[in-house]
Amino acid sequence: MNLVFFSLSILVVALSIYNSPFILSLLDQIPLASYPKPQYQDLILPSNLAFFRPRVTPSTFFAHKKSVNMTAPRAIRQVFLAIEQAEGAGARVRRSIGTSRLRNFSPFLMLDHFTIHPGAGFPDHPHRGQETITYLLEGAVDHEDFAGNAGTIEAGDLQFMTAGKGIMHAEMPRQNADGSANIGMQLWVDLPEKLKACEPRYRDLRAKEIPQIEVDDGKASIKIISGQSHGTDSVQELTYTPVWIFDVTIKPGGKVMQELPLGWNAFAYTISGTSLFGSAGKDQQTVEQFHNVVFEQEGDVVSVAVDPSAEEDGRFILVAGLPLDQKVVQHGPFVLNSQEQVYQAMLDYQSHSNGFERAAGWRSEIGKSMVR
Repeated sequence: MNLVFFSLSILVVALSIYNSPFILSLLDQIPLASYPKPQYQDLILPSNLAFFRPRVTPSTFFAHKKSVNMTAPRAIRQVFLAIEQAEGAGARVRRSIGTSRLRNFSPFLMLDHFTIHPGAGFPDHPHRGQETITYLLEGAVDHEDFAGNAGTIEAGDLQFMTAGKGIMHAEMPRQNADGSANIGMQLWVDLPEKLKACEPRYRDLRAKEIPQIEVDDGKASIKIISGQSHGTDSVQELTYTPVWIFDVTIKPGGKVMQELPLGWNAFAYTISGTSLFGSAGKDQQTVEQFHNVVFEQEGDVVSVAVDPSAEEDGRFILVAGLPLDQKVVQHGPFVLNSQEQVYQAMLDYQSHSNGFERAAGWRSEIGKSMVR
């Protein structure tokens, strides 16, 4: 009888959370198709709950090797195109992390290159157990949550959000006078297990706060969003999970050599132009825009150049993060360490408890335009 009651409770919660296309899109799960073993394990659940089965990544998946060469360049593991898809309420995203090509690349959970046209956006939705980093490239995006926090980030700004034990918020674009889209990047970063239940927090980083340097005699510029580059440090304490982020632009004929912490997972996402990744020779790869370049953990330097004959600059974000040696169980906006914790998150969200108390009856002002 208890099992039947438990199953029915979970079913009610699942159906409640599935009540909008946006939440449904967050809860979409794609099985791992191509990545080093061990692969994901299916959890054993009652058959009537199988339609929203979470996925588990074994903790051994994140065990990292120590570099045997302290000055070695990082080799490229894989390069792939981020395919555009629908997301949220009318938004379009190019998702590269969080797909069958690259899932749970610890500590990274998802990377979206989003385009939000007028009338689209990301209305009210919950999170638990992760951090999100939003970097706006064009336009402006308003934010509002159930704790009364509200604000706007504009082109060049970032917002760092720690969901912790629970947050419900909305992210909606400003309606630009010329009708142009709002464009940016959003990265989801896993939280260490001991911080999954921390208090939610925000940190806005304005464009004017970001150090910018020039290298290679002015042929390349680096915005140091987080981390260190060529002796210059970023603003500190932006995320709980250690992450380095750089926005790099290279002119034709220019080159960048960027050091990264040993053993950290790293990738680059190409925003525009064509860049040459890797050391010159047979290991160098030509990469066009909208591609994700995933690096091996061995080595401590990433090398990128732009051909002198190129017609435009190459621009990309370079990101590295400390792998977390922990199990990942993700079900849409809930990222935890066991199936029981995911079920609890769903029940807490539905019952407005254990971090979601303020979600009861809350509706964002900025999200009301999306309510039908």
